[in-house]
Amino acid sequence: MNPLLFVGLLFVLFLLAGIRIIFEYKRALKFRFGKYIKTLQPGFRWIIPIIETIQVVDIRVITFNIVSQEVMTEDNVPCSIDGVVFFKIDNPEKAVLEVEEYKFAITQLSQAALRDVCGKVELDTILSKREEMGKNIKAIVEQETGEWGIVIIDVKIKDIQLPENMRRMMANQAEAERSRRARIILALAEEQAAGKLLEAGKLIDQSPSAIKLRLYQTLSNIAAEKNSTILFPFPEEVLPRNSKKE
Repeated sequence: MNPLLFVGLLFVLFLLAGIRIIFEYKRALKFRFGKYIKTLQPGFRWIIPIIETIQVVDIRVITFNIVSQEVMTEDNVPCSIDGVVFFKIDNPEKAVLEVEEYKFAITQLSQAALRDVCGKVELDTILSKREEMGKNIKAIVEQETGEWGIVIIDVKIKDIQLPENMRRMMANQAEAERSRRARIILALAEEQAAGKLLEAGKLIDQSPSAIKLRLYQTLSNIAAEKNSTILFPFPEEVLPRNSKKE
């Protein structure tokens, strides 16, 4: 084989081995003999094979779940809470050079912050103020990750698992509350109905004709509901009437 051809083939392979394509949503940190040189931007790039290496970092929003944590609330209620963290690499150099395995580090920080925040409040606060709990966890995690070039976008509490006996107690409490409200509404309705009946009675008492018409209407309703005969032992005209003195 021609030596020049062989050398030329090796040179071509050498050039091809150094070709790198970096996507728009990624950045590549270039190292020469293990020393950081610079950050490569998206596009067609070439490095010196063997001598130089790159480490690619994704700068898109990254999401991971916080593993369910056993938490004892301030009012001594055990519960399992999990969540989700949204973060983004703002400075690829710090994310790679300042911390080993930044994803694992954020995971551990988030778990510890979740236990710390939820352990200082009562169960009712966790159930009713999830958004506030997420913001408190985010603030704690941000204090550490800011030095790593990582921005915590948001932290959400996903699910809260309660013991079975606690679920039954909360269900009984909710049922009792609904029953109390129903009784209050019924009592208010009875009070309003009694007031209206009192007003109607006073109005009817002012006119003997109105009393007679009301009596006939009541008899008509009774006859419509049941097939019965109504007997009067004496004429209606002899019923006592209220006489008004002028």
